[in-house]
Amino acid sequence: MTTGLDGPRWGPASGERPRKLVVLLHGLGADGYDLIDLAPGWGQAVPEAAFVAPHAPEPCDIAPYGRQWFSVGDRTPARMRAGAEVAAGHLDAFLDGEAARLGIGPGDVAIMGFSQGAMMALFTGLRRAPAPAVLLAYAGRLLGAEALAAEIRARPPVLLVHGEEDEIVPAAASREAESALVAAGVKVEAIFRPGLGHGLDEAGMGLGALALQRYLGTPT
Repeated sequence: MTTGLDGPRWGPASGERPRKLVVLLHGLGADGYDLIDLAPGWGQAVPEAAFVAPHAPEPCDIAPYGRQWFSVGDRTPARMRAGAEVAAGHLDAFLDGEAARLGIGPGDVAIMGFSQGAMMALFTGLRRAPAPAVLLAYAGRLLGAEALAAEIRARPPVLLVHGEEDEIVPAAASREAESALVAAGVKVEAIFRPGLGHGLDEAGMGLGALALQRYLGTPT
């Protein structure tokens, strides 16, 4: 199935046929190459997993380079949600197509995102059925929280990681997401990193590896 999305791929570390899939969603103004370098490290935690980092569907409209999942020219909640809904259609088709291509079931797919990619991981992953194995959201926010109770179709475990000194997406966004997710019956682990701005750090990446191993790894 042609979805319009594509991006760099890596793995599995085992060198064998993939039995799991990790999808990495980049932030605003970046592209899939921004996150695919996470794969070799995380691949040691889930050696049967293939990794893919699709480029977002639109050119970034506030920078001369990079991609966006949706425009942030108008940051009102209604416009942000409307943009996420359109992008979720592309992402859903991509997830279904990749899983079918690899012969992997929905419960063997993890979705990770950073910043705007984290918003897409949460928005899309909570509305997919069957549920993904786990959602990892770094430095993002929960779009459409007011409608989540009515729209939620899946309750995968969620890891939220956010820098306390984030100057782009305040850490309060993940605190609000944690509250809304708990209210919706979702299992959440929220970690707030002192001194960290809008980025990823080694501790946060280690927590991501543990989450992937716990929820996506093959039981021994």
